Amino acid sequence: MLARTGRRKPSTRSVWVVWIETAFEWVIRLCGISAILFVLGIFYFVFSKAAPIFFESEFSIAEFLFSTQWYPTSEVNVRYGVLALIVGTLSVTLLSMLIAVPFGLGAAIFVSEFCGPKLKESLKIVIELLAAIPSVVWGFIGLTVMKTIIEKTTGAEMGLNVLNGGIILALMSVPIIVSIGEDALKAVPDSYREAGIALGATRWQLVYRVLLPAAKTGLLAAVLLGVGRAIGETMAVLMATGHAVNIPGSLVDPVRTLTATIAAELGEAPEGANHYRVLFMVGVLLFTITFIINITADLVIRGIRRK
Repeated sequence: MLARTGRRKPSTRSVWVVWIETAFEWVIRLCGISAILFVLGIFYFVFSKAAPIFFESEFSIAEFLFSTQWYPTSEVNVRYGVLALIVGTLSVTLLSMLIAVPFGLGAAIFVSEFCGPKLKESLKIVIELLAAIPSVVWGFIGLTVMKTIIEKTTGAEMGLNVLNGGIILALMSVPIIVSIGEDALKAVPDSYREAGIALGATRWQLVYRVLLPAAKTGLLAAVLLGVGRAIGETMAVLMATGHAVNIPGSLVDPVRTLTATIAAELGEAPEGANHYRVLFMVGVLLFTITFIINITADLVIRGIRRK
């Protein structure tokens, strides 16, 4: 009797189910780990190409970071200063975010909370089409249409400047902010809306006092994705900003960005030369800037969640 009432041996089917579940679990773990490995691999590749420049006598990290003189092909006095490139990148990105964030979040709120089903579907299609436009097309728009408009409205001698690049990057970033922002607002439970309406809140009060605080983490993520889109853009800013190594004093001054410099000069730099190494060093700097932005955003999001 005791032998009969003991634990039964697991069936072959149960064993296979356990094996399949274990295999899927390890596949999912490897997928998560692979993202980290890919990032580390990219950083290693870029840094390994740039590392030999540290052993060259004509390269100084202080001059590289704090000098505005960028003459990598000079035969008399080679200078690798990227301060003007950093300022140009940050100025165009900041202007684009000042334009894109209000429009992007406002459009996300309208699509999520105020427009009807038919209009909502139409707007979402338009937003997806805007996101699908290639960056080179946006560059052509900046080079032709926006250039003429800026020259006529501001009286600037050249319409390829910070203002042009900021507007183009804003137009490129808005679809991302709208899409992610709308998803964040849709993720707020309907019970929040019902409770707000039951307390007598108007539509705007419901948005301002209920939905925005509840979705602030997702909305911040939408803004940060827009920042990443703007700071990493290459072709559009190469065509729309004037491509001049210059610290801008106004919105109508031409500038050059870090990404545009790499795109414009890497194909002409001899492989293994100091100019080639320095361009990879610019890539390391750009990687570091985006990494700092992402870490800061992660800390901010964690702080918001704790509150």
